Amino acid sequence: MMELAGRAVLVTGGAGGLGAAMAETLRDAGARVVIHDRRVDEGERVARALAAGGAPVRFVAGDLADLAATRAQAIALDDEVGGFAGLVNNAAVVPLKPLGDYGLDEYETIQRVNAHAAFVLAQALAPSMARRGGGAIVNVCSITLGGEWANFVPYVASKGALLGMTRALARELGPAGIRVNAVSPGAIPTDAEAVHPDPDGYRRWVLERQSLKFRGTPRDIAEVVLFLLSDRSRFVTGQNVDVNGGWLMG
Repeated sequence: MMELAGRAVLVTGGAGGLGAAMAETLRDAGARVVIHDRRVDEGERVARALAAGGAPVRFVAGDLADLAATRAQAIALDDEVGGFAGLVNNAAVVPLKPLGDYGLDEYETIQRVNAHAAFVLAQALAPSMARRGGGAIVNVCSITLGGEWANFVPYVASKGALLGMTRALARELGPAGIRVNAVSPGAIPTDAEAVHPDPDGYRRWVLERQSLKFRGTPRDIAEVVLFLLSDRSRFVTGQNVDVNGGWLMG
């Protein structure tokens, strides 16, 4: 079912495991997908792989930590594609170390990439969405907001800001027909898990906490993102959807 037929969607962090799965799922639903990432080799590889399986997926390189450049790039891309109908703020920096080991510059960079860039992109693309009758934004938050993890303070702070932004944007942009929601993935096996020093122990720890005793996949997250971008969720805005196998509930 081509639920997003012809609609242009921008996915940040598109070179990673979650972003690549989102790009493929949205492409399969008929979207014209543009993936954005600062990792050029990985981004081009993902775009080539997806092009081999169907409609082309475009890759553009950029650094979300440079907010002024991000804004200018987004506006230019929006004009090139004839207006984005969807935006997925997926990119994130995911460090893991004790509070005292973070420098202020590192803390600020994490906030810029994980939260401030989402504000800049929404601000850049919302006017065009509004002129064309609406659109949808999905912000990727995190299960870590539930408080079970140590050594993630800057990351969790950024995701908390992103969740608050989701609700505020939903309120402000709703009258223009723009829906804004969040998805909070659980422990999904991607390269980001490499931050954990004992992978096997971490996997056991995850399954002990989940109600469902199997690991989720990037596709599980991508399907929810597709739902929130599609007309099936036309009456859903300002929500955070937990996709975590029953780890945290409510």
